[in-house]
Amino acid sequence: MARIIVTGGGMGGLTAAMLLAGDGHDVTVLERDAAPPGDPETAWEDWERRGVNQFRLLHFFLPLFRQIMEAELPAVSKQIEAAGALRLNSVVDAPEFLRGPVRVDDSRYDGLTARRPVMEAIVARCAAETVGVTVRRGIGVAGLVAGGGAVPHVTGVRTEHGEELSADLVVDATGRRSPLPSWLEAIGGRRPAEEVDDSGFVYYGRHFTSADGSLPAVMGPLLQSYGSISCLSLPCDHGTWGLGIIASSGDAALRGLRHADVWDRVARALPLTTHWLDGSPLESEPTVMAKIEDRHRSFCVDGEPVATGVLALGDSWACTNPSVGRGASIALRHAVALRDLLRTAPSDPRALALAWHDTTAAVVEPMFRATLDFDRGRLAEIDAEVTGREYTPDPGWELTRALMSSAFKDPDCFRAFLTIVSVLALPEEVFADTEVFRKVIELGSGWRDDPPLGPSRAELLTLVEG
Repeated sequence: MARIIVTGGGMGGLTAAMLLAGDGHDVTVLERDAAPPGDPETAWEDWERRGVNQFRLLHFFLPLFRQIMEAELPAVSKQIEAAGALRLNSVVDAPEFLRGPVRVDDSRYDGLTARRPVMEAIVARCAAETVGVTVRRGIGVAGLVAGGGAVPHVTGVRTEHGEELSADLVVDATGRRSPLPSWLEAIGGRRPAEEVDDSGFVYYGRHFTSADGSLPAVMGPLLQSYGSISCLSLPCDHGTWGLGIIASSGDAALRGLRHADVWDRVARALPLTTHWLDGSPLESEPTVMAKIEDRHRSFCVDGEPVATGVLALGDSWACTNPSVGRGASIALRHAVALRDLLRTAPSDPRALALAWHDTTAAVVEPMFRATLDFDRGRLAEIDAEVTGREYTPDPGWELTRALMSSAFKDPDCFRAFLTIVSVLALPEEVFADTEVFRKVIELGSGWRDDPPLGPSRAELLTLVEG
């Protein structure tokens, strides 16, 4: 079995390490942040992860994450639930007028979720207890160690302390800020082909807790659109929840949302989630995340790998707008694909790099592209609302908007919408069901005429201005 170094000890790196160790590999995880996770119950207050800029933002772990964890890391899944993570079902827990009668297969919408510091602390504890996994915190990677040749072959890493660690394979899981392209350049490799663009969104989020451990009633989809803003309402662990307002990063008129009083006024004007403010806030001011990149990297250029012996995982490979909460699920599916590939991996490093490129394209690339399509459609719609110009959506977004409208009118459409949002299936797979497609067109094609559920643009600006 192989000696594997995983750079990055976040959710993707830790779950990948446990999966690989389960197959007998000797895995060392190198994490730059020195602070240990400690107790999951105090992680929210005590644990700082300066290397993860979204660490305290709203998080939601989708049903796909729960499905994979239960199938591939069942002992970890049990510890997650035992430590207080919330098990909920976005269909069963919804009002009956949305979901209709509960169905036998509705259990697939079960999620297991928590605030990011809490979830990562549980997973970190499990990783530390896993035979074959060594987690070294406070060890940043300065670069790669490689042999010569037209295509460099990576044989290990060099830490920021000057230590050289050898490995049969390096897996980069350093996330959105991954320096892998510069590491490759430093050893004489080519940079990967990159698609990079500002996602165009800014997030203003707050967490709340109740005195009795109860959670607010869910009155609709967790992600809802209100003209030029969207709202995220996310149940969490231990009687906590998150509420987020998402706007266009170019919408200067809404930047006052960074202030608690402005944020509160706007949040209370959203009728399906106004009761989500009936708790004690865990932050004095909204947590803001902006300048978020949509980024995709291809590590095979002109049919050849830019290097061998190193593979990118999760957000190191591709990342996008986090408001739909798909990052952890995509990274975990990517990690399972890596584990499976290494079971039958070709011994030739070049063949392995090409096989990983093809596996990534087949297994997780469609999820990334679907997310990007959703982001682009929603952002164009918001920008039209902000500028007051007429918006003509492309056919894909027209169908998405019809589905979002029909989800409030029919239980089948409601489930279809949540299936896509939860990444349990791709849009084209859902719409391949001719009965669902028929209902979406019949019930949702008039989405432009649906009565607004929240404030108009003028009313929103008045709320922001106070």
